[in-house]
Amino acid sequence: MEKNIKRLLLRFLPRYAVGRISVYARLMRIEKPIGTLLLLWPTLWALWIAAEGMPDWPILFAFVCGTFLMRSAGCVINDFADRDIDGAVERTNQRPFAKGLVTKSEALLLVLILCLLAALCLLPLNVLTWLMSLPALFLAMTYPFTKRFFPLPQLYLGLAFSFGIPMAFAAVSADVPHLAWLLFVANVFWTLAYDTVYAMVDKEDDLKIGIKTSAITFGDYDVAAVMLCHFWFTALMAVLGWQIGATWPYWVVLPIVVYWQWHQYRTIKTRDRGACFRIFLENNRIGLLWFVGIVLHYAFKL
Repeated sequence: MEKNIKRLLLRFLPRYAVGRISVYARLMRIEKPIGTLLLLWPTLWALWIAAEGMPDWPILFAFVCGTFLMRSAGCVINDFADRDIDGAVERTNQRPFAKGLVTKSEALLLVLILCLLAALCLLPLNVLTWLMSLPALFLAMTYPFTKRFFPLPQLYLGLAFSFGIPMAFAAVSADVPHLAWLLFVANVFWTLAYDTVYAMVDKEDDLKIGIKTSAITFGDYDVAAVMLCHFWFTALMAVLGWQIGATWPYWVVLPIVVYWQWHQYRTIKTRDRGACFRIFLENNRIGLLWFVGIVLHYAFKL
C-alpha cells in the first residue's frame, strides 16, 4: 500500500517532496491504522448512544476526521518524546527519528498543522465541545512524557483515548450525562487492558532503558491486571446496556467478548512477544463488535 501511494505521488510531485511526505506519513503511522481504530470505536459508541441511533452526518464526519488527525498528532509527539530511546527498542528502532530521517522542528511543525486541522473539525460543533477538546488536547500531547515518571502511563493513555466520549455527547446534546462518564470509565479499563498487553511486548527493552510502563509496574501480576481490567470493562458495558434498555443484539455481543477475552488470557500468559502483539491487535474486533451491537440495538429499538 505504501509503495503504491509513493508511485502515485511521484507522478505529480518532485522526488524530494515525495520522500518527505513518506517520512511524515510514517511519523503519523498512516500505514498502521490500529491506533486510529481503537480511538475511534468508543467515540462511535458514544455518538450512537447520545443520538439514540441517529447521529447527524456532519457531527459524525467531524469526529471521524478529528480522531484520525489527533491520533496522528499523538504519534508524532510520541516519536518526538522518544527520539533518544526508540533506537534501543526492537519494535521501534526503524522509526524516522531512530533512523535520523526527521528533525525536531519538522516534527513539531507537523504536530501544529495536525492540531490546527483537528481544530477545524470543531467549527461546526457547539461551544461545550470546544471546551471539552482542551483537556483532550492536553492529555494527548502530554501522554508520551509520562513514561519518564508515572508508573501507569497506560492509565493516562486511557484517559486520553476516552475523551472523545464526553465530547461526542456534548456535540450531540450540549450536555455530558452520567452515561457518558460510565462509558468513559469502561473505556479507560479497556485501554489499560490492551495497552498493558502492548507494553508486555517491549517489557525487556523498557527495563533496560529505564522507562515506566504498566507491564513493568504490575510485574508478575501483569496478566492478572489485564484480565481484571477486561472484567471491569465488560461489567460496565453490561451496566450501560441495562441503563439504555438494550435490545437483544447488544446482549449477544457480551458472551462473544467474554470468550475473546478468555482467549486473550490463554495467549498472553505465555508472555511471548509476538503472541502479545497479536492479542493487542485483536482488541480492534472487540471495539468493532460493541459498535455493531450498539448500532443493531437502536435499529431494533426504532
